[in-house]
Amino acid sequence: MAFSLKGIHLPYKKGTAGKPAEKLVTENTVTLPVVSNAGNPAVPVVKAGDEVKVGTLVAKAGEGVSSPVYSSVSGKVVGISEIFNSNGSRVQAVVVDSDGEMTADENLAAPVIDSKESLIEAMKQSGVVGLGGAGYPTYAKFDVKSEIDCLIVNSVECEPYITSDSWALVNRADDIIAALDIITKYIDIKKVVVAVTDKNSACIEKGKEIVAGKSNYSLSVVSTKYPVGNEKVLVYSVLGRKVGDGKLPVDEGCVVCNSTTLAALGKYFTTGMPLTERCITVDGSAVKEPKNVIVPIGISLGEVFEFCGGFKSEPGKVIYGGPMKGISVPSIKEPVLKQTNAILAFDKKDSVTPKETACIRCGSCVNHCAMGIDISEVVRAYEKGEFESLEKLGATLCMECGCCAYVCPAKRPLVQSIRLIKGEYREWKAKEANA
Repeated sequence: MAFSLKGIHLPYKKGTAGKPAEKLVTENTVTLPVVSNAGNPAVPVVKAGDEVKVGTLVAKAGEGVSSPVYSSVSGKVVGISEIFNSNGSRVQAVVVDSDGEMTADENLAAPVIDSKESLIEAMKQSGVVGLGGAGYPTYAKFDVKSEIDCLIVNSVECEPYITSDSWALVNRADDIIAALDIITKYIDIKKVVVAVTDKNSACIEKGKEIVAGKSNYSLSVVSTKYPVGNEKVLVYSVLGRKVGDGKLPVDEGCVVCNSTTLAALGKYFTTGMPLTERCITVDGSAVKEPKNVIVPIGISLGEVFEFCGGFKSEPGKVIYGGPMKGISVPSIKEPVLKQTNAILAFDKKDSVTPKETACIRCGSCVNHCAMGIDISEVVRAYEKGEFESLEKLGATLCMECGCCAYVCPAKRPLVQSIRLIKGEYREWKAKEANA
């Protein structure tokens, strides 16, 4: 088991590339979960009947690693509800009825940043999390004691359909540069690398502009091979550094932030407007008018699809994110989350689950795994109850990218299997530690 530059070449379906993003203003309610995909929940500070504006704090950061939540519309708080989060857990959410005016909170002001400590606090108060899908509070990546010598700007969108990060790099370069200037001023980062794919000419040209004239900035053009956009794979591809099992890029002196995340930080640093909206890609075989849309966080998926002309065929599946790592949603009433970079709707013929057959020991899964994991051996060890060998086989190193399932001729649900295995392995290890 070893890092490699293996992976798969997926169909380059980027129907929204190069299109201008359209802005959606809602007059309906928005639902704002108090927790992203990662970190601890924020604590609501409003109640039913309270008047709010765009950028008004509705939930303060909780204990530990947590991110505040701000109203994405102006209007009145309906109340605090409970919803299912994208990971299946139940979380509180602040529901706000929009007045359609989108009036900004008059108390917003650019933060005073004059030290690393004030920079980290500003990052925290911005409400910005990993906007490429991870949802981890961004400030926590930088709030470390270890040295950070490299910051990678991730504009590598290697999944089909998604173009929102590319849009941010090309159209919000000023915000990205503002964020980079402030971050590198107060954190001793020796190198900034803008990473783009070799098929994205617009991002290559914009990347050249961003790094021009800066000796410690460089552009890295990587192969459009999935899953090179994953931060561990990208760190290895760009820097040759291996981020080991249970480790993060910061353990190798590196922080990876995608372009949308940095654009949101730059906007907050210069204007004081926290994270209240984002650009998302709306696409898929069931969508009538695919496009990139700037939406208020918390708006319903159904309203966004309607803005894109609705459906040209009945969708068989709707997902947050891309077709490889995306999460299926039970209803288009679900809200756009902070970390939602795309919503895709596929018609029924594209949503059929293939029939699974027995493993034929072809080795395709391990031959295409960027982590060099033999997933068939992991599954076999699990089925035999050999939990003690799972870590050695690389089960915990798996990033659930789906390459193995994509190339499997037996159509085995390998990603679902590894998620279950990892969960049961953690429980087994905890019991062993207690014993």
